[in-house]
Amino acid sequence: MRISKSFIPTMKEAPSDATIASHVLMLRTGMVRMLSAGIYSFLPLGYKVVKKIANIINEEMDAIGGQEFLLPALNPREIWESTNRVEAFGDTMFHLKNRDYVLAPTHEEIMTFHAKGEMKSYKDMPQIWYQIQTKFRNEARPRSGIIRGRQFLMKDAYSFDSTWEGLDESYAKHYKAYQNIFDRCGIEYFVVGASSGAMGGSKSEEFMVKSDAGEDTVAYCKSCGYAANVEVANSIVEPIARNSESKDVYEISTPNIHSIDELCEFLKINENETAKSRVYIHTGKPILVLMSGNDEVNETKLQSILGGEIRPAHPEELVEITGAEAGSIGPIGFKHRIIADNRLKDLNNLYSGANKTDFHIGGIDLQRDVENIEYLDMRTIESGEECTRCGETLEVFRAIELGHIFKLGTKYSEAMGATFLNENGQALPIIMGSYGIGVDRVLACFIEQNYDEKGIIWKAPLKPFDIHLLALNMKKEIVENESNEIYDLLLKEGYDVLYDDRRDAQAGFKFNDAELIGIPLQVIIGEKNIQEGLVEIKDRKTGEKLLISKEILLDQLIDLVK
Repeated sequence: MRISKSFIPTMKEAPSDATIASHVLMLRTGMVRMLSAGIYSFLPLGYKVVKKIANIINEEMDAIGGQEFLLPALNPREIWESTNRVEAFGDTMFHLKNRDYVLAPTHEEIMTFHAKGEMKSYKDMPQIWYQIQTKFRNEARPRSGIIRGRQFLMKDAYSFDSTWEGLDESYAKHYKAYQNIFDRCGIEYFVVGASSGAMGGSKSEEFMVKSDAGEDTVAYCKSCGYAANVEVANSIVEPIARNSESKDVYEISTPNIHSIDELCEFLKINENETAKSRVYIHTGKPILVLMSGNDEVNETKLQSILGGEIRPAHPEELVEITGAEAGSIGPIGFKHRIIADNRLKDLNNLYSGANKTDFHIGGIDLQRDVENIEYLDMRTIESGEECTRCGETLEVFRAIELGHIFKLGTKYSEAMGATFLNENGQALPIIMGSYGIGVDRVLACFIEQNYDEKGIIWKAPLKPFDIHLLALNMKKEIVENESNEIYDLLLKEGYDVLYDDRRDAQAGFKFNDAELIGIPLQVIIGEKNIQEGLVEIKDRKTGEKLLISKEILLDQLIDLVK
């Protein structure tokens, strides 16, 4: 490809709102351009790499018996209502103005719709169906370039089995296929246990990449390899002991005290002596959640425990329910359901809100003063806590989700009436799995792991070209003629070549673009060297240079390109 006839609009600097490496470099190399917040156009260089990723996915999915579909992004709303996922996705789902249609954020319902119409017998299974297609999710705060966008390219696969053992086999096939895909793409990843979220189902695992740009938080143990999304992760924390004697309950004036830290400073107490209160609305009814000190509520755990709809109460609801504003709420006198984290179990002499603005209560004994209290694990773990498997220290860090696999079971087939007849003629719901990969995220994650201060460092098989050919002064006839000859020769030998044949670009400009774009091998044609029959080969990653005779260029490239 001749750059003079191509569209590769490189940039010296990225816009100020691009802050992470992949976003900056994809803009600067001319791989993408932003159309609107969270919506990106892939330009030729970027789309070339996306197609390479898609080809790897196709090969590995076909290897496990996958059959490729292409489903419509425009879906009838009523299909999604049959599984209650219009409500589950909420504002994340795009609706058309007439409300009869939605833009698909994923395709479980549509695949189940087609399975329902065609799979009538256990003999029709197992099946693995997949597609690589655009999805739409109305992210409230799109950021980090294509990592968290409103429109994105996704590989979504679905397995259909007649037995639970069959689902186990399908799940294992996808797990291995995902390992092969990410290994072939040259990405360092790890696998964590995860929440199924709006997808539903039982077992769920995520393939993750450690990155400060990640939207997920992960707990990881270097010692034993335990890894889990903090949505479901557990740890060992030091228990809080009950005092031998309980004080009487008493009220304290705490003007302008709104946080645990402020309360501890005001009363000169330890945070383990406090119970933080959060009010949630669960299926229309208020519940009070108590946490020890600065421990945070893990809302995914809470959702998993309670089921149904759950959300934090709004400020105006807090006053109506408790009589107090946030920061002054507590269990004494709360007339609805109360749930406390396990760390608070049976503790006494605690401080919490008085359900009266600017007042707190001391001397609270949860055994004595709070009736029908329930204790559950609702805590978000933190770095430095002990691993539940081996007792070593856990690390908590940000990560990007590359892929997510689910055992859906019969959630969708039951809701949509997708049944089959088993060998005994009994009608049963089809047993399903769902398996997703963010195709453009694979591209972003590769860049996050392979760049330096100059630009991207590509590796096979995702490199957009094999060789970057630089003609340093095309206005010199000998450079133009020899460069054109070498270009034609490389193409004839089957190499994919990016040829910088721009006549008016200075050598420094061409070098900067070559480092930025990051093709692994550069073949450099300069006037002085070519007059002596020499060409220069440069390794983009190491910076090593090799000056060789033009006649042996092809022999040298055979091993270097590999």
